[in-house]
Amino acid sequence: MYRYDNYDQQMLQDRIAQFRDQTRRFLDGELESSQYQPLRLQNGLYIQRLAPMLRVAIPYGCLSSRQLRKLAHIARFYDKGYGHFSTRQNIQFNWPKLPEVPDILAELAEVEMHAIQTSGNCIRNTTTDQFAGVAPREIEDSRPWCEIIRQWSTFHPEFAHLPRKFKIAVCGTEQDQAATQVHDIGLYLTRNFTGDLGFQVLVGGGLGRTPVIGQVIREFLPWQHLLTYLDAILRVYNREGRRDNKYKARIKILVKELGIDAFRDRVEAAWDQGRDGPATLTEDEVRRCKRFFTDPPYESLPDHNAAVAAALATDVRFTNWHDRNVRQHKRPGYRIVTLCLKATGSAPGDLSAEQMDFVAELADRYSFSELRVTHEQNLVLTDVRLQDLPALHAALLREQLATPYTGLLNDMIACPGGDFCSLANAKSIPIAEAIQRRFDDVELQKRIGEITLNISGCMNACGHHHVGNIGILGVDKKGEEFYQVTLGGSSDRKAALGKVLGPSFAQKDMPEVVDKILQVYLARRTADERFIDTYQRIGIEPFQEHVYATTH
Repeated sequence: MYRYDNYDQQMLQDRIAQFRDQTRRFLDGELESSQYQPLRLQNGLYIQRLAPMLRVAIPYGCLSSRQLRKLAHIARFYDKGYGHFSTRQNIQFNWPKLPEVPDILAELAEVEMHAIQTSGNCIRNTTTDQFAGVAPREIEDSRPWCEIIRQWSTFHPEFAHLPRKFKIAVCGTEQDQAATQVHDIGLYLTRNFTGDLGFQVLVGGGLGRTPVIGQVIREFLPWQHLLTYLDAILRVYNREGRRDNKYKARIKILVKELGIDAFRDRVEAAWDQGRDGPATLTEDEVRRCKRFFTDPPYESLPDHNAAVAAALATDVRFTNWHDRNVRQHKRPGYRIVTLCLKATGSAPGDLSAEQMDFVAELADRYSFSELRVTHEQNLVLTDVRLQDLPALHAALLREQLATPYTGLLNDMIACPGGDFCSLANAKSIPIAEAIQRRFDDVELQKRIGEITLNISGCMNACGHHHVGNIGILGVDKKGEEFYQVTLGGSSDRKAALGKVLGPSFAQKDMPEVVDKILQVYLARRTADERFIDTYQRIGIEPFQEHVYATTH
């Protein structure tokens, strides 16, 4: 992991002192709310429906056990005993007291964490695949490149007040698990025909009120020009993006209005002015960042273990968990383990302080004291020895963290919704819980197979409902909470936006609606077809006919 140097730490301490004084002046009435708002947003502090919300950055999803213990401490002493992991690989605390927020930031600084640029019209936390650096057949470890982008974008004076928020995702694995194509800029690490490393660059993706899949602006960008090209894109957007209407201020609107070819021409012209400028990357700079992401001291281990084989043959609970939550590792004798934070009855992505401490202990014992946060609101232990899987599973069972649903229906994404967010039209968590309870059966989940279900409480789409195979959006109908359903979305390499099924449904009907959708899929699928495959083959009409004919 990247470690702060003295410059990083001093910059962070200065920022905390500055924000402490700003907060004091606001509480003493020396600053108006309108004056304090941009200051608090620069430090990740929102005012939600019932209380402030603090969003803490977890750069590219990488977290140490020491940092997780600090998050547990903050949840326990400054909040209500839990935190919420988001699709941006960050963590949110929903109940901090405003006068104590500077103290929280000071505690975070003790473990090299902060909340800078997790909100506001700036470049947000860069995200990536949770298996970066350990996945087999990886094109390139994306973490050093994310760190390069983080250092470039943090406090970038030219991009501190963009027309709207700006999100970048980097993917270096064959399977895209970072929703790369629905970001303002999406970067796929790739190699050209001579084997040189570079990036395929997409621009103009995003969800919200106007969902758009990003378009390729450059098929191959040499790695040396990563930052100079990002500079060029941001400069064009900063200069020409709308500032008169926040709903039309994202870069996707500018790209759509200009067209990708005209936008590309503007970017290339801006790039020509700074192509070989001081932001051009050198081999020494890349090596410097790569040194923070070297392999841990792996052992030479066989890729077979008798105890694991015996458990797979005799223990159904271990087998179900292993089949869904354990993946191959680049090193023989090691495995990647996902902790699915979707136990029935708990809000997706929520983890209690006690569970955080427990997972930190597991990371120390089994995974070189490191873990990852996923786009799907789960946690990952990246470097577990094969021989330790039975003991790890037994420990997870005791803490109700052995949910065997990774990649299945109940591994759903959900934003906090109307229970917390002042922007939401409807609640998300009760919908998630009702669906969880309806389908809380391992054999049924296995029969349904791989599927994504995403829930958002409003059109801001923090739950990424547009790209769920099944998407659920909370809407307001004359003061009552209803839910619109979309089908056919996907956030993988073949990204797609879901289509609206039809008129919205009452909250009480949602488990039945999902059940009817799945009935069509199970009746119409061919062997080995996933839900998305069947949908793409038969279209939306059979689902519409069955759902609206049988749901009351």
